[in-house]
Amino acid sequence: RIFVLGIGFFTLCFLMTSLGGQFSAKRLGDSPFTIRTEVMGALESRGVLRRMSDMLEMLMKRMDILARLENSTDFHRGDEARFPLDRFQPAAGLMERIQAIAQNVSDIAIKVDQILRNSLLNGKVLEGRRDQCEVPRDPKYPDCAGKVEWMRARWTSDPCYAFFGVDGTECSFLIYLSEVEWFCPPLPWRNRTVAVPSLPPPARVQAAFRRDLARLLELIGTGKESLSFMKKRIRHLAQQWLRAARRLEQKLAGRQRDQKHILIHIGFLTEESGDVFSPRVLKGGPLGEMVQWADILAALFVLGHSLRVTVSLKELQSHLGVPPGRGNCPLTSPLPFDLIYTDYHGLQQMKQHMGLSFKKYRCRVRVIDTFGTEPAYNHEEYATLRGYRTNWGYWNLQPAQFMTMFPHTPDNSFMGFVSEELNQTERQLIKANKVSSMAVVYGKEASIWKGKEKFLAILNKYMEIHGTVYYETQRPPEVPAFVKNHGLLPQHEFQQLLRKAKLFIGFGFPYEGPAPLEAIANGCVFLQARFNPPHSSLNHEFFRGKPTSREATGTAVFQVSSQHPYAEDFIGKPHVWTVDYNNSEEFEAAIKTIMRTQVDPYLPYEYTCEGMLERIHAYIQHQDFCTTSSLPPSPKTKSPAMQSPPSPLALSPNATHLVWSPSAGRAPQAWPPVASLQAWVSEPQHTCTETCRQHGLVCEPTFFRFLNKEEVFLQLSIACESTEFEMNHLYPAVAENVRECYLQKEPLLFSCAGYNPKYRRLCPCRDFRRGQVALCRDCL
Repeated sequence: RIFVLGIGFFTLCFLMTSLGGQFSAKRLGDSPFTIRTEVMGALESRGVLRRMSDMLEMLMKRMDILARLENSTDFHRGDEARFPLDRFQPAAGLMERIQAIAQNVSDIAIKVDQILRNSLLNGKVLEGRRDQCEVPRDPKYPDCAGKVEWMRARWTSDPCYAFFGVDGTECSFLIYLSEVEWFCPPLPWRNRTVAVPSLPPPARVQAAFRRDLARLLELIGTGKESLSFMKKRIRHLAQQWLRAARRLEQKLAGRQRDQKHILIHIGFLTEESGDVFSPRVLKGGPLGEMVQWADILAALFVLGHSLRVTVSLKELQSHLGVPPGRGNCPLTSPLPFDLIYTDYHGLQQMKQHMGLSFKKYRCRVRVIDTFGTEPAYNHEEYATLRGYRTNWGYWNLQPAQFMTMFPHTPDNSFMGFVSEELNQTERQLIKANKVSSMAVVYGKEASIWKGKEKFLAILNKYMEIHGTVYYETQRPPEVPAFVKNHGLLPQHEFQQLLRKAKLFIGFGFPYEGPAPLEAIANGCVFLQARFNPPHSSLNHEFFRGKPTSREATGTAVFQVSSQHPYAEDFIGKPHVWTVDYNNSEEFEAAIKTIMRTQVDPYLPYEYTCEGMLERIHAYIQHQDFCTTSSLPPSPKTKSPAMQSPPSPLALSPNATHLVWSPSAGRAPQAWPPVASLQAWVSEPQHTCTETCRQHGLVCEPTFFRFLNKEEVFLQLSIACESTEFEMNHLYPAVAENVRECYLQKEPLLFSCAGYNPKYRRLCPCRDFRRGQVALCRDCL
C-alpha cells in the first residue's frame, strides 16, 4: 500500500513538471515566425491537462479500493486493531489533497481551453496575414522582387535561412529580406520597438603602451610549431619592443590614442588552408611570414590595443558571429572589431562565411600580403577585361589595405617586420671578431644548393663556407664536402654565426626574405645575383599568379631584378652587392673587393622596433577606408551650369611642378597632409614611383584625386584638344603626340605603378621621414 501511494505521489510530481514545461516561456532562440508551432504546443498542453485529470481520477479509485480492503480485514487484538487505523490516517489525508489537486487541474483545463480558443482565433488572423503577404513595389528597393523569387527557389539551400526564421512562406521571405538583409522595405504590420532617443556613444577607451608581453603570449595559444616559433621570437625581442615603446611614447608627448578592438586571423595556419608551414618549421621551411606575423602581434599589443588571435576557422566564425549554415547569411550581430588583420587565406574564409556582411565590413580588413597587390589586379572588372586577373587578386579593396613585407609599391601600405638592433658594445665586439674569410650561404633547404657547384668552387678559393642546411640523418648530397654544414640552427645560434661571418651570399632563392637584413644588421655584406632577364610569371613558376607587375609595362608580368630588390635599391653598396653570377670574372672580383671592404653593422630605421611601431601607430590613427572621397563628375555628367572649383594647386617658384597653394584656403582633411604634395609629370617610359624617386620623393596615391582634373593639365602647360574619363591604371595622363588628355574614372585604379611609352603620367609625390618611406615628415 505504501508502495502504491509512493508511485501515485511521484506520478503527480512528474505530471506537474510536464505541465510546467509545456507552459514555459518562449526560448530566445525561437524563430519569430512560429505562430503555428506555438498554437500546436498549446493544444498539446491541453491534452496533458486532460491526461493528468484522468490519471488523478484513476489514482483516487485505486486508493478507495485499498481503503475498503483494509476495513474488511479482521484484527481482534487491541494494539493490532489500532495499528492499521493509525497507519491509514495519513493516507486518508493524502486522498483529500489529491482530490483538491484534481479539482484544480480540472479548473485549469477549462481556463486553458478558453485561452486556446482565443489563441487559435488570433493565430488564424495572423496566419491570414502571413499567407496574404505581397511583394512590395517600391522603387527604393528595386531588387526586392528578384530576391523573393530567389528565396522561393533556394531558401532551403542553406540552414542559415531557417536559423533566421524563414519557413517557406512569403511573409517569412519578406521579413528576412527587410530585417536581416536590406533588399525589401519593412512590413507595416510587423511589431517594431518605438524609436528612443539615441544616447551618445560611450567614450572610447584610450590606448596605453604596455610594459609586459606575457598576456600576448597567452593570446597566441599553443598546439602548433608555428605558434611556438612566433612566441619564442616575441620573447627574444621583448626588451627591444618595450624600449621602443618608451621612445615612441615620449615622441607622441601624451597624444590621445583610441584603443581599437582588433581581430588577428592568421589564415595560412588554419587546417582548412592546409597549414603547410607548421610541419616545416623544424625542417628548414620558410619562416618569413611567421617572422612578420610575430612582429605585427607584438607591435599591436605594445601599442595598447585589444586583441583577439585566431588560427582556426571555428574560432573565426565564433568571433565574427557567423550563423550556422553555409555562409550565405549576414552576421548575427554588428561586427565587434574595429580592424581585422588577416592574409589572403583568411580573406577568402571571411568572404565564404560572412555573407553580405563581408561587403559591409571589408573596409575594416587589412591584408598582410608579402609581394603586394597592385590596383590593376585588385579591380575585378578591370582585371578581367585587361588580362590582369590572377588567383590572388580582384578583391576590390582599397589598394592601401594590402600591407607588404617590403615597400615594393606605394600603392600598398608598407607593414614590414623588425630585425634585432645592436647596442654600441655589441657593435664593437662584432667588428673585433669578424673573420674576413668566412662566408655563410643563404638557404636552409638542400634544393637551393643544387647546380651551384661553380659559384661555390670560386668562393671556396677565398673563403671558408658555412651552411645551415636541414638534414635528418645523412648529409645532403647537394652540399659539397668542403662546406661546413651546421644543420638547422636555432635563431640565436644562427645570429652568432652571422656575427662572425664577413659574407652572406644568396643563390637566387628564397625571394625577399628577412635573413639578408638580419645579416647586414650583424655586420655582413650581402652578395646576391642579378637576374638577367628579370624573373617574372613568364619565365619562373614561383611568380605565376602573383597580383603585381612590379613596375612592368602595360602587360600583366611580375618582374624582379634580383633576389632581394629592397636590399639592392634601398641599401646598396657597400652593404649589398648585386652582380651577374653568370659572369665568373665579375663574381670573383666582387668577392675579392668585399674581403677588403670594412663595413659596420647597419639596420634601416624602418626595420627597427621603433620604426615599425611608428608606422602601425600612424596607420591605425589615420587610415580610414570606410569613408571614401568622391571624384569630380566626368564631362559627360556635368551640367552646363556647373563650375569646377579652382585648383588648390599652384606652380612652384621654378615652374617645374605643382605644390599645394598657400592661398587655397582651409586644407582638406587628408592623410598624409596635403602640404607634403608635389605634382610632377613623368617621362614616357617612367612609372610614377620612378618619377617621384628621381626627385627625392615618394609617390603618394591618395593625392591622385587632387590631380585628376582638367585644370591641372593647364597649370602644367599641357595642351589638351580633348579630355576623356576612362578606366585605366595609368591615368591621369597625356598622350602628347595627339594632345589627348585622360582622367581616371575609377578611384580604385589610381596607381603609382606601370607605364606606357605612349603616355606621360601626372604623378602625385610627397616627402618622407628619414629612414621611414611609409610616412611623410608631418605624418606622425
